[in-house]
Amino acid sequence: MVPAHGSRAAEPVYRPILACRRGELDALSHLDSTAAALVAPILEIGTIDRSTMDTLRRLPPGLLPAVDVSALPDTPATELGRWDVPLMPVIGLAESDHRLAAHGAAARTHGRRALVRLRAGQDRAGPDGSTTAVERVWRCTALAPEECDLLVDAGDVCCPADVRSAEPRVRRLLDWARRHAWRSVTVAAGGMPPTLSRLPTDEPIRLDRWDWQLWQRLADVGVDYGDYGVHPAVPGTGDPGDRLPTVRYTDDGSWWVYRWARRGGRSEERFADLCRTLVSAPHWPSTGAAFSWGDHELLRRARRGAGAGSAANWAAWSTSHHLAYVLATLSRPVAGLDDAGADEDALRPDDDIAPSWRPRPGPPQRGRTPR
Repeated sequence: MVPAHGSRAAEPVYRPILACRRGELDALSHLDSTAAALVAPILEIGTIDRSTMDTLRRLPPGLLPAVDVSALPDTPATELGRWDVPLMPVIGLAESDHRLAAHGAAARTHGRRALVRLRAGQDRAGPDGSTTAVERVWRCTALAPEECDLLVDAGDVCCPADVRSAEPRVRRLLDWARRHAWRSVTVAAGGMPPTLSRLPTDEPIRLDRWDWQLWQRLADVGVDYGDYGVHPAVPGTGDPGDRLPTVRYTDDGSWWVYRWARRGGRSEERFADLCRTLVSAPHWPSTGAAFSWGDHELLRRARRGAGAGSAANWAAWSTSHHLAYVLATLSRPVAGLDDAGADEDALRPDDDIAPSWRPRPGPPQRGRTPR
């Protein structure tokens, strides 16, 4: 990781995998310029419409999202080079030759950058098979390994057994990855349970961030960090029909889930009660509303300065706090994090403590594309 000051440009230190929904996009749009340079979101596109494109165009300058359209048909509408939006294509190992060529064209349009997404639970071809697959990617996209970031996606890790199972599998993939000269390597996982509807209501419930624990166990490898924000990694899960006011509040190694079902009064009063409970909790940052845009909005509701909002708003405010908390932790993982807040100085990665990924000494065994 590279500091965000001095003569060198800032490099992303955090790659959250986010659904391309209103709440997540609102949180990204409120990042300041310092944070935007350190976050490289991976946006999973489930549908293409004008509002999505307009929101992507309004993302902060310096924020270069990676866009994954693998869930969509291979049609001209999903050719990212046609979108006229600065982005990085996300490339899977099983993409068609046509889509790989289109992703290569998009990457060359926006700084010759792409992200290769290796799904630990699905892409199990073995070292030689994986090398053959990425060589095909580089050949069809006309990109070099040094122009590609690698994302090792461990998927869903929601309990200690998941972490123990994922770690050796991820380490094998990282050992293979050292054969090649990737621009960077990130390990991501999702620790939020697929559903929260069975949790108690009207009190904060602590949940372990198992994705964070997995990454900490890989600290000796020196990879960058990614997660699924405050939502589950499993597609099609979550609680789409749950209308209870819900805030998923990130803390040190945990989330505090607030689901409020108290009867009586209007929804604004119920959400205000939730927010008053949150801002009086020990995990509320000492910098309060200054910690993130999401914290500012939550404090406004605690003071009844605005309405309760919607499920998209709750997701936006939760995600905003989460992004700020993760960035502050990665940039300055020392005691007293909350005192630092999410200000500019707190978002300067420290070279002495930053992970440092290195490929094996000497030229890569295979896969280097002539420049």
